[in-house]
Amino acid sequence: MRRKIKRKKNDGRGNIAEFFLEMLFWIPELLLFPIRMVVWLMRGIGKIIKDIFDIV
Repeated sequence: MRRKIKRKKNDGRGNIAEFFLEMLFWIPELLLFPIRMVVWLMRGIGKIIKDIFDIV
């Protein structure tokens, strides 16, 4: 006779290990995103200033 293996139902909640793994990916993104935005902003402003001087 076969025995049925009872499996835990996953009700949408992860375990602690999954949470920490997720945090390991998100922390560097949250730290680098503002720096990346400032760099993009400076590059955009620099291109606009360059175009203004090219017109003159």
